[in-house]
Amino acid sequence: MAIAPQEIMTVLTELECRTNFTLKKVTEYMLPKLKEPFYLYVDGQQAQLVIRPAYEVFKAELAALDGVRAKEQYCHYAEMTRFPKRVQKSVNGIHYGLAFTFHDVEAVKDFIVKLIAINQG
Repeated sequence: MAIAPQEIMTVLTELECRTNFTLKKVTEYMLPKLKEPFYLYVDGQQAQLVIRPAYEVFKAELAALDGVRAKEQYCHYAEMTRFPKRVQKSVNGIHYGLAFTFHDVEAVKDFIVKLIAINQG
């Protein structure tokens, strides 16, 4: 069973991820000490973290972390404004990224730590 959105928010705060804004179903965060955006997307009670599609080369590595599950399809949402657009159903395109769900709090921590390591080379 996936963890609640509030639990993910608590972990992100503990890891010093900065919140930029919350609009409708998404909250934009930045990795600590980095200018790398990601989003917490909440649809009903299902929460997922969405990262830039440029991380596709690391998708399998991130999904291999214990308790982390990668969504097969891209997550599309107009409010993820720091992400690129792709044409899905509309003519103008919509922002999109790679979505991940988590089984527990430790999985979220491991995911963010791995994402920071990837960004720092």
